[in-house]
Amino acid sequence: MPDLRLTPRRPWKDKHVVLGVTGGIAAYKSIQVARDLTRLGAKVDSVLTQSVQNFVAPLSFEGVTGRAALTDLFSAEGAALHIRLGREADVICIAPATADLLARAAQGRSDDLICTTLLATRAPVIVCPAMNDKMFSHPQVQANLAHLRDKLGYTVAGPAEGALAVGEGEGPGRMIEPWQIEEYVGRALSGKGSLTQKRVLVTAGPTREAVDPVRYLGNRSSGRMGFAIAQAAWRHGAAVTLVSGPTTLEIPVGVDLIPVESAVEMYDAVQGLVSSADVTVFAAAVADFRPLEAKAQKVKRAETGDSLTVPLVANPDVAADTMGLRKRGSFAVGFALETNDLLVNAQKKLEAKDFDLLVANDATEVGSGFEVPTNRVTFLSRDGAPEELPLMSKEAVAEELIERVLRGLDGKA
Repeated sequence: MPDLRLTPRRPWKDKHVVLGVTGGIAAYKSIQVARDLTRLGAKVDSVLTQSVQNFVAPLSFEGVTGRAALTDLFSAEGAALHIRLGREADVICIAPATADLLARAAQGRSDDLICTTLLATRAPVIVCPAMNDKMFSHPQVQANLAHLRDKLGYTVAGPAEGALAVGEGEGPGRMIEPWQIEEYVGRALSGKGSLTQKRVLVTAGPTREAVDPVRYLGNRSSGRMGFAIAQAAWRHGAAVTLVSGPTTLEIPVGVDLIPVESAVEMYDAVQGLVSSADVTVFAAAVADFRPLEAKAQKVKRAETGDSLTVPLVANPDVAADTMGLRKRGSFAVGFALETNDLLVNAQKKLEAKDFDLLVANDATEVGSGFEVPTNRVTFLSRDGAPEELPLMSKEAVAEELIERVLRGLDGKA
């Protein structure tokens, strides 16, 4: 099945990305970065140093981008190649960025196509360090990174901790994953963004209500919609906190994750955060009820016979019960997953819980709801007709949602 995340969409679509690739073992990952950015709709120019060609071939980048890989400062295009790249680039991303590249960039050297392009551009620059952990921790490397970040305004993405080259064990110095690099590029392409200096709170995933140490009451939510919203908000410049029930998803880039298990835990977390949030998105599938008492030991069939009665009590309504704590002038988004009378039930929820925007979807519709990568949603607001979107990836839905949040915030300003 194709990865529906990788379809042309904002903020990558029709943007010009210069991808610099330097001579480290992590360069093989950069081929995927080039491919994915191209599939997201960007025009990608791959600029390779001479040393990286010991690890990967220029032809690989040409094959995934459909554009010639650039390797020579003095190419047939003439001495102005670096000027053109610097002028046309919407963002420059160096991945991997070796210790040598970081040193040369910090010194303002102009001895290859990557470094001369850095000097010739005013576009945002991202460097993704990748090297041995001992090299990364060296004071000179740290000084170079500090200079690039603090003096030149570069974004330093990573490194991650993990397995290094064979025989070198684990530690800080591993290049971050391609999907994470793509998100850093997306944030740079979004510019300062209307959510800059805004705090966004998102709830996501299911809750689990313990019956005993083995069993729980829950639902089929994967958390993917809420995670996509948190990532989209970060791309637009927000400081994002994600309160999530149990899920197997990767933590979104740049997002603070607060993991919870039950509805009560989610309520407690949201209660302490909602008053400082400029935007709150209630995307979690929170259980309405929980067992009155969670048994201390596993309930055995031999003791219960063929039937088991579990008394239930109502959980807090995370959205409704925290709405009064909201920051003045903030924007609240709710979700309504229904199986019948979608718009009628969604409109009632919008009004009852005082949301500014409600996202409604039908759990019975193919490709919509739980455990699928797509969604078909309808936006309902207090002042306007329902707006139905076609079936699209949950990541694309998240981007559409954030666009409407931005409009809503402008209306409250």
